[in-house]
Amino acid sequence: MSSEKSLTSMEEIDAFIMNNRFSLLYFSRENCSVCHGLLPQVEAIINNYPNIQLGLIDTDDIQAVAGKFSIFTVPVILLFIEGKEMMREARIVHLDIFEEKLAKLYVNS
Repeated sequence: MSSEKSLTSMEEIDAFIMNNRFSLLYFSRENCSVCHGLLPQVEAIINNYPNIQLGLIDTDDIQAVAGKFSIFTVPVILLFIEGKEMMREARIVHLDIFEEKLAKLYVNS
């Protein structure tokens, strides 16, 4: 089972990406119903990938993420493999396509 961690600073985010081979960052806002509805579905998918670590980021708490990661809307899902961004899904996330991309990247890395 993958673990998840709330990240509350840019330093924590950078360390999370660098310290985990597979880092999945989930950007959301507190008042975003789509964000809160999508998260359990994303968690269910990544539970099938034990090496993926999930980092949860509230963009209201860390406003600098918008500039650093080009976050213009939420929710946004970024997958980093060995510190490099390999996948980005934003706003409307088609879970079947998300899982298909994730599986290919996971197996090939």
